[in-house]
Formats: sequence, structure tokens, C-alpha cells
Amino acid sequence: MIDREKIKEALIAIISSIGDDPNREGLRDTPERVSIMYEKLFSGIHEDPASVLSTGFEESHKEIVIVRDISFFSICEHHLLPFYGSAHIGYIPNGKVIGASKIARALDILARRPQLQERLTDQIVDVLHDTVNPDGVIALITASHMCMTIRGVEKVDSKIVTSASRGSFQTLPNRREEFFSLLRGT
Repeated sequence: MIDREKIKEALIAIISSIGDDPNREGLRDTPERVSIMYEKLFSGIHEDPASVLSTGFEESHKEIVIVRDISFFSICEHHLLPFYGSAHIGYIPNGKVIGASKIARALDILARRPQLQERLTDQIVDVLHDTVNPDGVIALITASHMCMTIRGVEKVDSKIVTSASRGSFQTLPNRREEFFSLLRGT
């Protein structure tokens, strides 16, 4: 589990290292607040996203199901700065459908780890593919990364877009195009 005492000690050292006083009124409670925040931001490290996908309903539907505009936030493992955006996740049931909230919850679990967007995209399609066993699964994730907006190149309006697919979305180009067409609304 998260060691909040070590986080507090580290933050006191960081505050001192940047030349400020960790005992100053405005900073005195900061290590405690940050340790509580980190406990939530990194809660996915200790959770299994497959566990929320294990329940489903038998259903004969064999066409694309899309859960779109799923907002999420994560922490870039390179700079420990947030990235946030939205995901569109589609799957083709193979005798079983799962609740839309379960897909969003699995994404949250994966996002609440030190993460890379590319890995997050692969992980969500892999866990759905391996747990639900659909005919195909696909994800499109768009996110703003604070490591690009407030440091480095400082491009405030930049976004990163990633996609991943498994099963029929990977092997049948028309399935992939149908997914993107449905997202465009055409």
C-alpha cells in the first residue's frame, strides 16, 4: 500500500530543496495534503482492472458497442505531472455484454498508476480482450499532457492521440473503419 509517512518526509525534503520553509504557514500542511492526494492518484497500482470486468450478461448482440467520451486523468511516469482526456472504447460482444460503467472503472484503475498514454491504451484493450473475450476490442484515447503544456515545449493546445485494437478490429479493416465512422457520427 501507499506509505504516506514516506511521502510526507520526501515532500518536506523537496520543499527545503527548492529553498522554501516547510514550516511556513502556507506549506505546513502541504505534505499531508499531497500524501492523501497521492493515495488516490496512484490507487490503481493495487487494483486489478480485470476484477471489475468479470461480471457480464449473456446476450446475442454481435455488433459494435461503444462507450465514448470517458473522461480520465493519469500521472505521466516521466515527470509525475498529470495528463487527462477522454477515451472511446468499443467492443464486439461474443455472447456476453458488460456494463458500460465497468469499462470506465477498468480505465480508471489503469489510469491511476504512473503511466504512459501509449501503455494505457494497450492495457485497456488487452484487459477487455483477455477478460471479456469479445470478437474484437478497440480504443481511441486523446489527452493533454502537462509535461508538454507547462514545461518543455510549452504547447498549451497540444494533444496526444493513441489507438489500439485486438481481434476483428485488428484483422478486419472495415470493422476498424466502422468504429471511427460511428465516432464521427457518419
